[in-house]
Amino acid sequence: PAISAFLPGVIVIVFLLCFTSFAVVLTLGGGPSATTIEVAIYQALRFEFDPGQAAVLALAQLLLCTCIAVLLIRWLRVVTPTPGRKRDPRARPDASMRLGKILDSGAIILCSLFVFAPIAALVLAGLRGPVVSVILDTGLWQAAARSLGIAVTATSVSAVMAFGLATTARFLMLERKQHRAKELTLLIGSLTLAFPPMVIGTGLFLIALQIQLVGNVTLLMIALVNAVMVLPYLLRSITPVLISSGQQYQRLCAQLGLGGWQRFRRIDWPMIRKPAAFALALGGALSFGDMGVAALFDTTGHITLPVTLYHRMSAYRFDEAAVTALVLVLMCVALFWILDRSLSRCPS
Repeated sequence: PAISAFLPGVIVIVFLLCFTSFAVVLTLGGGPSATTIEVAIYQALRFEFDPGQAAVLALAQLLLCTCIAVLLIRWLRVVTPTPGRKRDPRARPDASMRLGKILDSGAIILCSLFVFAPIAALVLAGLRGPVVSVILDTGLWQAAARSLGIAVTATSVSAVMAFGLATTARFLMLERKQHRAKELTLLIGSLTLAFPPMVIGTGLFLIALQIQLVGNVTLLMIALVNAVMVLPYLLRSITPVLISSGQQYQRLCAQLGLGGWQRFRRIDWPMIRKPAAFALALGGALSFGDMGVAALFDTTGHITLPVTLYHRMSAYRFDEAAVTALVLVLMCVALFWILDRSLSRCPS
């Protein structure tokens, strides 16, 4: 009962992420029979350089995703808190039963093997590879620096958009009593899940191609697409807490005349600090490790660290690719840890 309101939304998010998957399909290959629409868009722009075909494929993907979003729209909304009786988190019928413990242990072990077995294999392969030569490669660190710049920019832009949408939704709900408008505002941020980053990137690529700015604004366009990509996660993390803050302190803020920056610093930030820190750290790690849009705009083979990894795998330089992948994983984990720790401890 406690997760029944959230479970459909989680299932829909996982479905849309799998439906619009690009990096895994491109990396593993499989020939024409395993090609998805997103990979076909990439091939049309990168190998055939046929913007017309890419535009048609992007429109087809957009139409298909829109139809899916319309069918699943009721589960894409952000669930906001409602007052009511709190359930005891320990009230689980099989908590003390032996069968429940066995099932829980089995599920945890299977999930751990599924997640950590590939990582363990990657670590072993990376440590056996040419670690010194790869680490001394200046191109690797230049790509890592560009990835870091993209991640920081994307996370910052996405944080501004998420807080703006969440604050607007809170105002519509508590001040104007317009619940439908609030739901629509939050839905706008969540609908980006239904629009694949490759489709948005294709549109930006075609615009930049027309005005001959592909090489000049590449990193900015990648950052903007990544900002849209991580927006739903930030929105779902801070909106419930922000609305709960408004429900508790709306009258107090009105009496004290707190608004704008002062309200955010004294009231909102202390409440949303931890969930916002986790969401921003997750968004930064996702942007740092994303390959989809960066591969579309790549002209050198070393635009970002994930693209560098992909090109080394494509060239069958698997030993170097293993070391590069290990560096990528370590940097993603480090970025997540630094953002989460620093922001969660950031004073109001």
